[in-house]
Amino acid sequence: MNIQLLVLDMAGTTIDENNVVYKTLTKAVNDYGYDVTLNKVLEICAGMEKAEAIKNLLENIGGNTDDTEAIFENFSDELAVAYNDLNVKPIDGVEEFLLKVKSKGKKVVLNTGYTQKIAQQLLSKLNWKIDVHYDALITADDVSESRPNPEMIILAMKKFGITDPKDVLKAGDSTIDIQEGKNAGCGMTIAVLSGAQTREQLKKALPDHILNNLSEAEHILL
Repeated sequence: MNIQLLVLDMAGTTIDENNVVYKTLTKAVNDYGYDVTLNKVLEICAGMEKAEAIKNLLENIGGNTDDTEAIFENFSDELAVAYNDLNVKPIDGVEEFLLKVKSKGKKVVLNTGYTQKIAQQLLSKLNWKIDVHYDALITADDVSESRPNPEMIILAMKKFGITDPKDVLKAGDSTIDIQEGKNAGCGMTIAVLSGAQTREQLKKALPDHILNNLSEAEHILL
């Protein structure tokens, strides 16, 4: 297998932001009169575009999906504040892993269910640079269908002229990430335990590998 393109999720996979997104989402839902736990939010919402995640969560707990838009606006406002104060760092070993992968001529695309604005905020805090640490960023704003639809991966392939999905690796910390990779026909899917979901939850999506974190993929790839 000749992996030429790595499509990597951001929070929990390449970036450690201490689950602030899901903590903020939990608070936004509960501020609206609901009572959900962070664990429930991680189970239901991990990896999804966030408005869709809130709608799914409300459906799951028997809430009113008409509340989705107001909760999402509250969540977005609170997240912007939380991110301003947040200490963001790469997950252990991942920055070095990205540099090694790129030195071998492979392309790295970061993909996320976040908006472009939030994703850029994270990258600027890390001081990660395009063409140094990664080759492209694809966010929920760039596609019409959110994960697990493979549209983001298909867009990444088009950007770099890759026609065979078997040449693509998809890695993430949620079952949605793995489903996205499988729906695209990726040659390899890797689930990581550094983020939102547990080994038992991730196993359900049948990834090719479950690793403690992304840097362990070096011995598989290089």
